[in-house]
Amino acid sequence: MLGSGAREHALAWKLKQSPALNALFIAPGNPGTEDLGTTVAVDQNDPSAVVALVKAHRIELLVVGPEAPLVAGVADAVRRAGVPVFGPDAAAARVEGSKAFAKEIMLAAGVPTAMTRVFTDRDDAAKAAAAGGPIVVKADGLAAGKGVVVADSGAEAAEAVRALGRLPAGQTVLLEERLTGPELSVMALCDGARAVLLPPSQDHKRLLDGDRGPNTGGMGAYAPARLLDDDQLEHLRLTVMLPTLRVLAERGAPFRGALYAGLMLTPEGPKVLEFNARLGDPETQVLMMQTADDLLPLLHAAAVGALPERRLRLEPGYAVGIVLAAPGYPDAPRAGLPISGLDLATPSDVVVFHAGTKRDASGRVITAGGRVLTVCARGATVSAARDQALQHALRIEFEGRQLRQDIASGAPAL
Repeated sequence: MLGSGAREHALAWKLKQSPALNALFIAPGNPGTEDLGTTVAVDQNDPSAVVALVKAHRIELLVVGPEAPLVAGVADAVRRAGVPVFGPDAAAARVEGSKAFAKEIMLAAGVPTAMTRVFTDRDDAAKAAAAGGPIVVKADGLAAGKGVVVADSGAEAAEAVRALGRLPAGQTVLLEERLTGPELSVMALCDGARAVLLPPSQDHKRLLDGDRGPNTGGMGAYAPARLLDDDQLEHLRLTVMLPTLRVLAERGAPFRGALYAGLMLTPEGPKVLEFNARLGDPETQVLMMQTADDLLPLLHAAAVGALPERRLRLEPGYAVGIVLAAPGYPDAPRAGLPISGLDLATPSDVVVFHAGTKRDASGRVITAGGRVLTVCARGATVSAARDQALQHALRIEFEGRQLRQDIASGAPAL
């Protein structure tokens, strides 16, 4: 397992439950993954370093969690070394590494999406943005969740173009039609040709209750999000996931890994806002709690091109995850703050996944990132799962802790 966030902690937690697992190595991992497997230090974005690690430990399957190693070509290098990888090669990972490329693929595959203009000149982009009304401004490249601005006016959009242009990811900028409707995350395990859907989930991007404040990497999620029925989800698989895989394969970039479609459920039907080349965070945390299937053989089958054509088996009920974020997040999170409450007894239906944590010289767990922990709980209903997650989240403390108390409060009452 490659990565160090809550997504990787959740994947490791689920993989650890597999009867087929011989050994689990987690690189570089975090304090929460220490009891799940062997922690190994590595520069996860260095293909040669990851290949050396894989060879040294005789790894039989590499699971890549974050997007940066994929865009850097880690999966390419490990596959060349003869080891299966769950995660796409760099050419296919461009669906996340370049929003302009993702739009090109969507159009070629006939995927419904927002109208978009791509600019390589910042001044031209700012002028076009200023002349419009409400619009979405996106940096083309990877920006750690900070590359999208939903602007309410032309002036705000022009300022967003200038601000994003100061990022390495923002040398190319997209101006996108602003769609309306609820958002939904739908992810699929893919083997280059086939796609097996995970249950739909809903992320909460804004920092504060009531969907107020700045956009973040995600302050919580729940699953399953029953905003589409089974027939609609199958239609989505047939009209979004499979055509995208077909176009990528035709371009010599077969996609073997997790394809994430961020959707807007507009009055005209679902439209794709973005593709990611990996599982979402914080969605993965709740999805792992809802997946009843043994994950290991599924990821291996995706890596070697042999996914079964069937639906996943799911746990009954719902899972809700609440993110605890550091003070100053998302702009300037404070690190080094001691965390208390991690040693409190946890019910069987609650799991605390670590993200931005590390141990100090004395062995204490301290904050080391913007999103520090995700507290997840399962329940027979959404409200029961939310209440359980919130109750436990409030028991974990560190100075300036930020969390939302309304995660999943707008979920359909099913």
